Amino acid sequence: MAAGAKSGPLAGFRILEMAGLGPVPLAGLMLAEMGAEVVRIERLSSARAFLTIPGKFDLDRHGRAVLRLDLKDPRAVELVLRMIEKADALVEGFRPGVMERLGLGPDVALLRNPALVYGRMTGFGQDGPLADRAGHDLTYLALTGVLHAIGQKDGKPTPPLNLVADFGGGTMFLVAGVLAALLERSRSGKGQVVDAAMVDGASMLAAPFFSFLATGFWNETRGSNLLDSGAPFYDTYETADGGYVAVACLEPQFFAEFAGLLRLPAQLAKAQYDQSLWDDMRAEIAARFATRPRDHWAQLFEQTDACVAPVLTFSEAAAHPHNRARETHTDKGADMLRPRPAPRFGRTHSAVEGPRQTSAAEALAGFGFDESEIGGLVSQGIIEE
Repeated sequence: MAAGAKSGPLAGFRILEMAGLGPVPLAGLMLAEMGAEVVRIERLSSARAFLTIPGKFDLDRHGRAVLRLDLKDPRAVELVLRMIEKADALVEGFRPGVMERLGLGPDVALLRNPALVYGRMTGFGQDGPLADRAGHDLTYLALTGVLHAIGQKDGKPTPPLNLVADFGGGTMFLVAGVLAALLERSRSGKGQVVDAAMVDGASMLAAPFFSFLATGFWNETRGSNLLDSGAPFYDTYETADGGYVAVACLEPQFFAEFAGLLRLPAQLAKAQYDQSLWDDMRAEIAARFATRPRDHWAQLFEQTDACVAPVLTFSEAAAHPHNRARETHTDKGADMLRPRPAPRFGRTHSAVEGPRQTSAAEALAGFGFDESEIGGLVSQGIIEE
């Protein structure tokens, strides 16, 4: 595994990923597809009881060498510390204190490599009264105010998959923090700890809404605001075939185009922001969309600025002409269709990563271990070949 063999913007960087679920593995995939050589360190016999996926579909392991160690063995811990000496960054997603108990906490790691960027991903952060508590995306999202704001009026809060806290507030903030720390290191020569908490990240995603609250533009009654389905021109509507369309014509010029194509009555077409007419407007829009199938409306609005789109399934999204033209999805490197790496770089292109067949010996060689030493580690059962 030669450093610098890849072409992305992180080519030449070595990153250790301590195996886990959710946001950290997605961060590992993103960093690997940006060109970093990522080694995922798993414990021996680390099968996941409730999420077993064949290797060719397991994006949690794509793009990385996987090194399985008995981390209860001090010799394995010393092996990881030696890898840390050669690493640019480490990312982990354990509860606070777990890495310290393993002998791999940031104090020890930064003594071995003062330039290391040590990324820590948790739900509640490294301190605070809930730091040691278990949770999942919905748990963290509930404590940010975001979950309360998502859902229909008079309905209950709706889980937005696990996209917001796990992957938005978690993965993306971990990646941003690690990259920022690596950039700062290029000036100071010093590493540091990045404390990425999902409650912090999801809260930061909601920063504009705190501004809206302060100005009175937003209220905390779910489904009664401009962007939460309260406005009839920012909502979804069922079509004749049981499909849905998304309407998002916020600006007057876009609403005017929408109203003309949908043939809304003039009284409604000229009164977009008259809230006294919103109930009537919603009923009229719903009635008109119910007369034709989803794809009829998609075709009608496709070449316009009315901001109307069909609500697609994941499978349909991959087949949409725009996504196909941009090659937003790909089957390269795996026996499945998946989104291609994002963002895109003009010169140092990211590459789709599939399952890696890198052996333990190849993974360790990139960190300065010689062949005889690796053989000894295997024979002693410290690593699993």
